[in-house]
Amino acid sequence: MRSTLSIESKIVALASDPVLPERMRAALRGGQRGRSAAIRMSPQLAYGRHAGPAPYTARAAAVLLLMFQRGGRWHLPLTERPLSLAHHGGQISLPGGAIDAGESASEAAVRELREELGVACRLDLLGPLAECYVFASDYTIAPWLAVTPDAPQWQPHAGEVESVVELPIESLLRQDAVGSLTIDRGPLVFHAPCFRVGEARIWGATSMILSEFAGVLRDCSNSFA
Repeated sequence: MRSTLSIESKIVALASDPVLPERMRAALRGGQRGRSAAIRMSPQLAYGRHAGPAPYTARAAAVLLLMFQRGGRWHLPLTERPLSLAHHGGQISLPGGAIDAGESASEAAVRELREELGVACRLDLLGPLAECYVFASDYTIAPWLAVTPDAPQWQPHAGEVESVVELPIESLLRQDAVGSLTIDRGPLVFHAPCFRVGEARIWGATSMILSEFAGVLRDCSNSFA
């Protein structure tokens, strides 16, 4: 039977669905991934490196996508990096960083979230998304998805976070969510797909990971009649 709900109605329903985390957990366990969507968000000059195996030199890192509710709707926290940072200054990122010796990827992702955003809220890990190799920094990033029943109160680390962007998850599914950004890196000028969220432009590895997350969300939306 064909769905009786429009795509827009499904997006609205998904954004406030109280059992969405469990739908996401089941989708991840079932291998429902939006990997092809992630590759489509790869910047120019990537030459397919995001899609291939990481080289032996790659270092390990992890990021956390934390689902939380604000005003009855699901969000993710993103961090705006200070312009003073030597690497990725001013960019919008997911909380995360390098995996320390003896840590698992999920442990590192949770630790980095707490260090960067100063939160002590309860967390329930839902599962991993696909790893993403970032050739510019030579990191293989392991994204983990989690949910909290609490309403987080952010206390961002001043040296690492300029501000916190609360991203409504439905904004990733809107028809006008994806745009293009011109990146100027000295002698190099290139274009990159990006998510447009208000005035923010999210590109690079963060947009690729969010695109895969959006792919899993679309899988979950199919359960709405």
